[in-house]
Amino acid sequence: MSNTKNRGRGLGVRGQKAAPHHRALLCVLCSVFCVLSVGCRQDMQDQPRYEAYEPTTFYKDGQSSRPLVENTVPRGERFLREDEYFWTGKTGGGQSAGGRSVPTGTGTQSGGGSDVQSGPDVFPIQITEEVLLRGQERFNAYCSMCHGATGLGDGMVVRRGFRRPPSLHEDRLQTGDASAAHYFNVISNGWGAMPAYADLVPVEDRWRIIAYIRALQLSQRAMLDDVPADKRAQLANGATVEPHGGGQQQD
Repeated sequence: MSNTKNRGRGLGVRGQKAAPHHRALLCVLCSVFCVLSVGCRQDMQDQPRYEAYEPTTFYKDGQSSRPLVENTVPRGERFLREDEYFWTGKTGGGQSAGGRSVPTGTGTQSGGGSDVQSGPDVFPIQITEEVLLRGQERFNAYCSMCHGATGLGDGMVVRRGFRRPPSLHEDRLQTGDASAAHYFNVISNGWGAMPAYADLVPVEDRWRIIAYIRALQLSQRAMLDDVPADKRAQLANGATVEPHGGGQQQD
């Protein structure tokens, strides 16, 4: 009889010791459940705000989109865009800066516009050595694979069998026959088989690339008068003038 009582007393003690462990486990499970429940909420998806043009009963006109307050101005040049030509390559009325349009003739690239906008070059940025170096770097990154490093249209893409773009050294693409605004339009909107690069090349870099294209063209059409006076004697003696940027060798 006493053994039975002792056995029952022992079970009661073990039950009392086990109860705190069960409560601790229950608390842990409840905590995990709460954390998981909070993690499944869609607060970032369902934000307490109106979507664009969402109707509302709060305003008398039923529109959640409100008109701008008086004297509101855009913040920053990126939104203000006071210089229309810098951002679009066009002057007032949507006209490209330059003169007449020159037919493209029978170039190797078809499609797109049919005319090249001619006229004098108008650059909305100051052309400096830094601008040309940046233009060279961007040209090599985005243009050389088709147009080639020298602009002859013999880039690696062409060597692999794809359509050859016109050489940038053709007469119809020189200064006076194809304005800087024309090149800006081509880079921004594409031309023929060339896609638009507006989403890849920032506006200022487009003008820098155009400036470098003019430098490439000048390298093939330069006259003696274009050479600095201190270098002309070297040319007259048959010496080689060190290329711009140092004597870097090409592979």
